[in-house]
Amino acid sequence: MDKKGKYFRILTRVFNTTNKPNLKEKESLIDFLFDNLQEYGDPKSDIEKCIDYALKETTSFGGFILVSYLENEISGVVVVNQMGMKDYIPKNILVYITTHKDHRGKGIGKVLMKKTINLSEGDIALHVEPENPARFLYEKVGFSSKYIEMRLKK
Repeated sequence: MDKKGKYFRILTRVFNTTNKPNLKEKESLIDFLFDNLQEYGDPKSDIEKCIDYALKETTSFGGFILVSYLENEISGVVVVNQMGMKDYIPKNILVYITTHKDHRGKGIGKVLMKKTINLSEGDIALHVEPENPARFLYEKVGFSSKYIEMRLKK
């Protein structure tokens, strides 16, 4: 149920190394992520690299893409890449998660996070900007801050 009391059903689909999207579906996923990640997003070329990694279209450990739909339109997307490690570094990194900007506040993000946790084998890491309001959703489903990430760009 959304904030207005309207009931709706969220359908989901998983893409991975054995169930790959066709070219049109892949382009739709890239466009959706680019349009809806807004200030927290990346260039389309980087989004495509991440998707290719999850689908093992490039040398990688794979991962998956979880897509939600409302009335046959994409309402949310999650991209998880496997890191090929475990124990000292989480096995998975949640690279992208977003819901359609017109469907926020309906619980889609929470459904996607819970399904992502269930689909993932092993621990999951994610990066989030401190001011990103989605941070509170991540905390609600069990994520905690363990480190401050520092980067050296070359």
